[in-house]
Parts: sequence; structure tokens; C-alpha cells
Amino acid sequence: MPQPGYDATYADWRQHPESWWNAAARGIDWITAPTAAFDPGAGVYGRWFPGSQLNTCHNAVDRHVAAGRGDQAAIIWDSPMTGRVETTTYAQLQDRVARLAGAMAARGVGKGDRVILYLPMIAEAAVGMLACARLGAVHSVVFGGFAAAELAARIADAEPKLILTASCGLEPGRTIAYKPLLDTAIDLSPHKPGAVLVLQREALAATLKPGRDEDWLAAESAATPHPCVPVAGTDPLYILYTSGTTGKPKGVLRDNAGHAVALHNSMSMIYGVKPGDVYWAASDVGWVVGHSYIVYAPLLAGCSTVIFEGKPVGTPDAGTFWRVCAQHGVKVLFTAPTAIRAIKKEDPEGKLLAKYDLSKLEALFLAGERCDPPTQIWIADLLGKPVVDHWWQTETGWAITSGFRGLGLFEMRPGSGGKASPGYDVRALDEAGQPVPAGQIGSLAVKLPLPPACLPTLFKADDRFRESYLEAFPGWYNTGDAGMVDADGYVWVMSRTDDIINVAGHRLSTGAMEEVLAGHPDVAECAVVGIKDSLKGQVPLGMVVLKAGSTRDEAEITKDLVRLVRDKIGPVAAFKDCTVVARLPKTRSGKILRATLRKIADGETYAVPPTIDDPAILAEMESTLKALMR
Repeated sequence: MPQPGYDATYADWRQHPESWWNAAARGIDWITAPTAAFDPGAGVYGRWFPGSQLNTCHNAVDRHVAAGRGDQAAIIWDSPMTGRVETTTYAQLQDRVARLAGAMAARGVGKGDRVILYLPMIAEAAVGMLACARLGAVHSVVFGGFAAAELAARIADAEPKLILTASCGLEPGRTIAYKPLLDTAIDLSPHKPGAVLVLQREALAATLKPGRDEDWLAAESAATPHPCVPVAGTDPLYILYTSGTTGKPKGVLRDNAGHAVALHNSMSMIYGVKPGDVYWAASDVGWVVGHSYIVYAPLLAGCSTVIFEGKPVGTPDAGTFWRVCAQHGVKVLFTAPTAIRAIKKEDPEGKLLAKYDLSKLEALFLAGERCDPPTQIWIADLLGKPVVDHWWQTETGWAITSGFRGLGLFEMRPGSGGKASPGYDVRALDEAGQPVPAGQIGSLAVKLPLPPACLPTLFKADDRFRESYLEAFPGWYNTGDAGMVDADGYVWVMSRTDDIINVAGHRLSTGAMEEVLAGHPDVAECAVVGIKDSLKGQVPLGMVVLKAGSTRDEAEITKDLVRLVRDKIGPVAAFKDCTVVARLPKTRSGKILRATLRKIADGETYAVPPTIDDPAILAEMESTLKALMR
């Protein structure tokens, strides 16, 4: 039965929010159905689906087996790093998850206990998360290969009873030994886990510490399968520590019921997929996209999900994504703009893409940071399919704004993140917390209450949650992003709030300048940051990476870029400095480290972010920027 269009659906939510979410909740199996959709008196700003009981693992795995679909692929593990492709059916997944849950329970893990996962992109990452959910334990996934000190801080905060890890992770040209990093982290942490299960990989075996460490597969195979444990809908499912935190980590908390309802609903409403479809989120389980759209949402919806151990370029080439889509019949691909820019840089004419049959691919979704319009238009032209840039955050767990394939709305407006998802009332606010007129830039905020699946609070830190997100604009959740809402309701996220620069009293978006730079035919990717200026307060500095094969003189290109910004934004931008760099420093999720670049350019001290993909790039940038600033 076709769903109503976007406008009717959004209006229905606005008029009847609780009955709208009650209807969405019918897609989930309940042990005890919720007594109401929302309790405004509970928690910091209210809680969703009070009085309910369910189990997320049952909804993601067991119910599909019970429905007779046990032979369907649940997980497709595709690893260019090992040259292997392996498929796990729903029945096989149920057996593995139940046995791992049994092994964990035998080692003292129960409802409410925390478990840390420190794993690469392997099927066991999903098995481990689901085993925690099966027991009612609370998992906290830490990006595999994270530095020991950062991992130690998360162990100290989460106080896990058990840790799941692997002997190593695989990157192009190198093998990263996880176990020495984990051993150091445990030594540094005041909290010590009672047990560690280690998945031994062929590339590198780990040395196990007697009395604490055990072989994962041996423990799993010897265990008695454990049934799903009923949990309250408001009980926590997981903690995810936000990237780039300094000092005490900030643990985003996710509950069971709201998470299951919103993510299950999003698969049909936003992505337009149904049970049995192949869905691929090309991310990492260490990030929120990995939690929501590699593991939980596709499995809640009965899809086949791809877990990919590789890179968009170099494993072996810039056609890898298209090979995976063609080989496995991917219907919807979800990745970060930086991945598309990397592919564009290496294969600007799309010759590698043209080698593959992408007839089953229906849409590409982008998130992680704003996609510059030239990149979005480039890939849309090559694919000949809808390309949707949508906006969401670790804190929200699913899209704040998007196009909606299930509701018939996927008009592409390059540079916009789409319209607000039902559940979100998004406005641009001025410094006094008042909505600004359509088309004007302000601080993007969401009217409380936040919808299901958004964080109800931070782990053990209600006051910090209020201070971080709710105090700036009472009655609103402060996203920390700056942008505008146009007259048609499309939301344009221009930059983080601290990337709005003040040039001689004019508030300007660095994102708008990046959009201009990215439109130049020789530019593969770029960043603009505001640096200190004694006269104007701040002035913009542009940094660009050129496309592979660009032969024009760099000085001529930078002159073009300065002229373009002056022509399209105006002299008020005071854009005079632009330099060509070999690489831009990024997090492992692909976000450019603009705040760090700004500190380097201003000569300030900075800490190397724990989420950085390649620390050597910062040294290169420091040398380049110091020479430029002289």
C-alpha cells in the first residue's frame, strides 16, 4: 500500500505527533506494548514509549527467522583487504548471536552491564552488538585502532564488565595490532574488565593474557545459546562516545524502544527499501552511521546489510564502491561526501564506474558533512539516479532532514540537506533564540521534544547534557550547526556554528565559500577557515586539493579561486589567501579538521585529535601554513 506524500505525512505528524509515532510503533514486536507514546514528565525533556518492554535483538534477528526468512542473507561481509566475501543468513546470525550472548552471560554479563567493542569492519562487530542487545547489556563501540589513552578514557567512563576485540585491523599497506593498544588502555584505566574475548585473525595473532583473555570463537562455539532478555523500552541500548572529545568523554546514550521504532520506520520512509533488499552504508561501526545503518536499521527492516572492509580508493582502485554495488545488487548506497570526492579525484571522468552494471542501484544518500554542490551534481550525472544529501548527527541517530524516497520527495537541490523528517521541527534562530526570516543564516535548532531515537541524555551526565545542548536556546535542542531554512522548507546546513566567521562585522559562512571553490574544474576538495586579522577581526583562508591529472599552474588556479569568491560572494568576504595542498587532515569518518587547521593558521597550540585518519598530514599542514602566514 503506497504511503501518502511528504507534505501530508509531515502535516499529520505536526497535528497528531503521539498517534503518528504510535502508528510507527506497530512495525515493532513488543513484549509489553507502550502505555503512551510519550511521557513529558520523565527524563530531561521527556521519554518515548514508557511502560513498554521489548528486545532489540529479537526485532533485528529472531522475528525474521520465525517469519520463515532464515535463509535470507542478513550480513554480506565484503573485504578487499583479505580478498574474501562471506554471507551470513538470518538463521546463522541468530545462532552466532545467541551463542555469543551465552558466552558473555557465562562470564557475568547481564542486563544493564556495559560491554566495550574494539573491532575492525568484520561481521563479528554486528554479532557482538546484537549479543549485547540480546542480553539487555549496554554496548559501547570504540573505533578499532583508536589510541590507547582515548580507549582508556572510555573504559574508565563506561566501566565495562567485558571487552570484545580482535587481534588486528587491516588498512591498505599496513596491519594494526589491536591487542597491544587494548592492553595499554586497560593498564591506564582505573577500571579493569573481568574478561576479554579476542577474535584471532589470520593476518596477525594476538598474545592472550592468562586469566583474563580468551579466544572468542572457542568461547562462542562452546556456549549454550541464550534467549532474548526483556528490557524496558526506556532502558539503554548503547553508549557512543562522540568523536573529538577532550578530557572526560561525552557518552551519547540511546534507548531501546525509541531507537527501534524510529530506525525501522526510517528504512521505508526515507530510504525506500523493504525486507529482502540489499542496503549498504559504507561507513564504520565505530561511528553512528555504522550503529544505525550498518547494523540496526537494515536488520530491523529485514534487509541484507553490507559490511565492507576497505576504502573508496586504493582497494584496489576508485571503482571499488561500484564493484560492491554491482556484485551484491545494492539497492541503496549511503556514504560520506568525502568518499565521493576521493573517487572523483582519482576517476574524474567516471571511467571505472562505467565498467559495472548498476541497474539495481536506485539511490545514493550522503551524510557526515555537507556535500558541496559540484560533487553532488557530478555523481548524480554519472549515476543517473537520485543523490540525496541528508543531515543528521551522532546525537540524533537518524536524519534530521532528508529527501524521502518512501514519500515521493527526492527533488535534488544541491547544497541543501532536504526537508525536515517527521518528528523534527527545525528552525534557524538568532542569538536571542528567535526564528529568523526564511533564507537568513542562524543557529539551526530543533524544537523539543526530540523525536524517538534521539539521545535522551548523556551517560551519567544529565547536567552536562543540559549545558551542552539545551541551555543556549530554552525549549530547543541546539544542533551546533549554522544554516538557513528557505521559503519552501528546505534546510541548508552551511557549517558548524564556530565556522561562521566575522569579517569586519559581517557574519559569513565558510561553507558558502567552500561551495564556490569546489565548483572550480581543477579542485577535488577544499576547506575554508577563518583566521585572525588585526584589522577585520577574521579573514578567510582557502586550502584546495587538486584533481589527479590537473596540469594548470597552481598560481593561476589560486588567482581564479580568489576571483571566483569575489564574484560570487562579493568583496565583503575579503577572500585573498588561497593555497594548494597535497592533502587535508580528516577524521576517520571523513570530516575535515577545520578547527585544528584554524588553530595551526593562528599559531595556537593544538592537540592531535584522537579520531584523525593520518597524523602525518597535520605536520605537512603546519609547515605549509606557517610558510604562508609569514
